[in-house]
Amino acid sequence: MDRKSRGRTTIYSPPMVMTTGANPRTVALLNQKGGVGKTTTTANLGHALAIAGKRVCLIDLDPQGHLTLHLGIESDAVERTVYDLMVDPDCDVADCVIREARPNLDVMLAEVDLAGAENELANLPERRSILRDRFAPIADRYDVVLIDCPPSLGLLTVNALTMADELFVPMQAHFLALQGVGRLLETVRLVCSSVNAELTVAGVILCMFERQTTLAKEILVDLENFFDRYREVDVPWSECRVLQPPIRRNIKLAEAPSFGNTIFDYAPWCPGAIDYRRLAASLLEGWGQAVEGLAPIDTGDEEDAPVTPVAATADRMSVGPGSRGVTSVAPPPASDRPAAPVVEIERSEPPPTPGPPEATETPTTDTPPMPMPMPMPMDTDLRDRGDEDEFESESPRDEPPIIETRPTEIAERRDPSEPAGHVDDDPGHADAADDQADASDATPGPPPSRDAAGFMPR
Repeated sequence: MDRKSRGRTTIYSPPMVMTTGANPRTVALLNQKGGVGKTTTTANLGHALAIAGKRVCLIDLDPQGHLTLHLGIESDAVERTVYDLMVDPDCDVADCVIREARPNLDVMLAEVDLAGAENELANLPERRSILRDRFAPIADRYDVVLIDCPPSLGLLTVNALTMADELFVPMQAHFLALQGVGRLLETVRLVCSSVNAELTVAGVILCMFERQTTLAKEILVDLENFFDRYREVDVPWSECRVLQPPIRRNIKLAEAPSFGNTIFDYAPWCPGAIDYRRLAASLLEGWGQAVEGLAPIDTGDEEDAPVTPVAATADRMSVGPGSRGVTSVAPPPASDRPAAPVVEIERSEPPPTPGPPEATETPTTDTPPMPMPMPMPMDTDLRDRGDEDEFESESPRDEPPIIETRPTEIAERRDPSEPAGHVDDDPGHADAADDQADASDATPGPPPSRDAAGFMPR
């Protein structure tokens, strides 16, 4: 495919100094779970190895192109990428390499078109080994090749596993992050049995590690115990170990890609940079190579001390490939073709929920208890007083005064023409005689005379 029609220009630095002798150590960084630190580790670990004097090549196999962005390179500015290398038989591998992106560090870029490479390569018989075969002409230029794999187990990932000698698994120290480890190891076993019998799972890199949490320390010891169980079993992960030190959670590691920098460009002595320096030095010592430019770092900080695993004290939980939840722990198989691995996870029991406080007896004394006062009755007599809504006391209302009259006075005031028991139908009507009688009643007269015995005459 001709990329010159796109108006791109080739970005090349002066020719690199090639190493001679053995083939490079090729490492694939893979985890089908996204966001665990694969790209961050590929960029920063590769730069740390370059600082140590090793010739390093980074290969970006993720169609998202995050490793390309992490290094501050625009894929549109180059003519050839890893996509061209895989789909175009006439592409020269030397044209796909950005030389000296950093001192001693070269990179092979990815682009979004790489997502369609799997469909274009599906019918080729050599589709699983295209990357290895086409990279071979320049392989002897490097000491270390790091491959940033996509978060999937497709054809691009199979090409990376076919080309690699070792596999690193970046992951977080979380329970859910362990669920896919068994499936990943099973995929590695299948690749080893078919196309790359020399592939081994060399180590697990714990990223965004929070060493102050008990959960992180328990998962660390669980991983170590799991790999120890397979030391004598013929599986690709029999020599796997948890690489030290874990990469601590550090905001500088998240900020650096936004500036197109590695952590050594952005903050070379922050905790994240120190961890990657130590990780690179540990790998070089394990590979039997000299460590240059990465002298031992002693900051005197307790956070930089080695992590001490804490054994879990709860019942074990196991997560294996294809499992949908908690399964029983299976012992390592003794056959030549072991079953799918099972990762044991130890989790602490949650603290018991405190119950109600126990009842305590009240101490007895000779003093008799005080009598409880009787509750006062509430006044619930609510009388309707128009728009007012208020309570009134039960005392009777103030009634107009009653004027007592004697029967004789009533008889004297009665109209002789009215029959006895007559009731006036119009109480509001008063004639002149009634008004005069009322006026006479209102004015008290002389008391009636009495006889000698004190009785009133009839």
